Amino acid sequence: MSDSTKMLTALVRLRSALQETALPLDVPDIDEHRAARTDMVDQLEDYIIPRLMTLEAPLLTVVGGSTGAGKSTLVNSLVGTRVTEPGVLRPTTRSPVLVHNPADAHWFGQDRILPDLERTRRATGDPTALQLVASETIPVGLAVLDAPDIDSVEERNRTLAAQLLAAADLWLFVTSAARYADQVPWEFLKQAADRSTAVAIVLDRTPREAIGTVSAHLARMLASRGLKDSPLFVVTEGTVDDQGLLPADSVKDIRGWLESLAANADARAAVVKQTLGGAIRSLSQRSYGVAEAADVQLEAVTSLRTDVDRAYDETLEAINVASADGTLLRGEVLARWQEFVGTGELLRSLESKVGRMRDRLVSAVKGKPQQAERVTVAVESGLETLLIEHAESAAEKAAASWASTAQGKALLESGDRDLGRVSRDFRREVETAVREWQKGVLDMVRTEGADKRGTARFLAYGVNGLSVTLMVIVFASTAGVTGAEVGIAGGSAVVGQKLLEAVFGDQAVRALAERARKDLERRVEVLIGKERKRYSDLVDGLAVDAGSAERVRAATRRVDDERFASRKDGLGGDHSA
Repeated sequence: MSDSTKMLTALVRLRSALQETALPLDVPDIDEHRAARTDMVDQLEDYIIPRLMTLEAPLLTVVGGSTGAGKSTLVNSLVGTRVTEPGVLRPTTRSPVLVHNPADAHWFGQDRILPDLERTRRATGDPTALQLVASETIPVGLAVLDAPDIDSVEERNRTLAAQLLAAADLWLFVTSAARYADQVPWEFLKQAADRSTAVAIVLDRTPREAIGTVSAHLARMLASRGLKDSPLFVVTEGTVDDQGLLPADSVKDIRGWLESLAANADARAAVVKQTLGGAIRSLSQRSYGVAEAADVQLEAVTSLRTDVDRAYDETLEAINVASADGTLLRGEVLARWQEFVGTGELLRSLESKVGRMRDRLVSAVKGKPQQAERVTVAVESGLETLLIEHAESAAEKAAASWASTAQGKALLESGDRDLGRVSRDFRREVETAVREWQKGVLDMVRTEGADKRGTARFLAYGVNGLSVTLMVIVFASTAGVTGAEVGIAGGSAVVGQKLLEAVFGDQAVRALAERARKDLERRVEVLIGKERKRYSDLVDGLAVDAGSAERVRAATRRVDDERFASRKDGLGGDHSA
């Protein structure tokens, strides 16, 4: 594999890595990194990759500069005929114009430089099109492109101008005696110096009496900004002819210089390699900034996930505790349970001798079927309330955590639901889950008591009564009630324990209680998991890949390796402008 092929492969991989790096969160300085990533991908697609594939293609000279600098007039004058319309009104909205020798037409198809610009052979006001003009006055091996104003009041013109300059082998940067010190042109020229782009400066519309002073000052400014070797051409202020062209003498130096480049293959190659090498070097340097930005995105995403997980994990723990420490054996549940069993009397009955168990137990039972149902309903209501209150608390905590950061707040606002509250269907889902859990407990008791249905103990309470009793045991499995309720709720749980042990045996009761508790925890995890997923879906939708930063770094290291290896071919990017 040749060196250029290896470099091309490395650059294609870098482009893919940059394209796949998502920077969706509004963290500090993110706009700068997004713009840099877009700029790098565009330059790879518009210039670096196409140019590396066709090093022998004509030298592309892009004529750029400020509003009113005279770019179009200069291009027409260099060609010797009107090929691009100078703008009378500002801003000028038209397609960029590329002038080339007819023999070089095949180099500028859609698959070459600036592939996203539609090709056209006629003048158009569409800035997404590239007008191609064939002219015999342009020498073979050279193409001249008239770009929009870099400081246009229209953003799309400014964006297009920057894109075109980034796709140039050579900048013919036009300024005027009146505006050469403006800030915007120097921002572009600084980029050119940083990237080792080949640049020639045209000081246009210069009064003769000011040539010496202005050109000397401009030359000093160029030298101080790393562009001391850039050719400087002066075009004096003069009258244009009927076609809008400057006198031939006014542009003969520029035309002669461009023609000499076109005629000398080595000179053209040197310009291309200087600009291309500098672009690759700059790209590899800037891509590490995108990788760092990707790291920050991942940290932000991790923080968002952690906030949500903390809120919902704490809620799951709180629900598990509250549903096992006797908290539910209060209020309505406790009242209905005590109606169902006479606590002290039943306990004394269960402690009686086995021989008298039937009569004593039956006489001790106060619970009727409808009373068992009341306990079931109270348990259902209490458990539903517990789950809804804790889920609401988790939603509020997660939303508050997100709202404390710019990126989290933006995510909250991007959704079509109020994440600070439980979802619309949560109450219904809770009701269904609680009823299904109660049915599961009933089925456990029915299955476990299949061979005991004829016993007095089983008949005394029945499946419904025993299943309610099992629920009470589950709700007091950690004996967490305190204060005055210890003797009431705790004593009630002891009664239930004794009752079930009398019916099923202590080992079976422990197994039943454990199964019922695990089943409840599983159902609660599903419910809370769906609520948590509302947040995680938003984070997942950001498409922040944990490996994207390392892929950019790895691809950049590969480019650096190939860049250093290819220095002998002039693609190292270490040439002066």
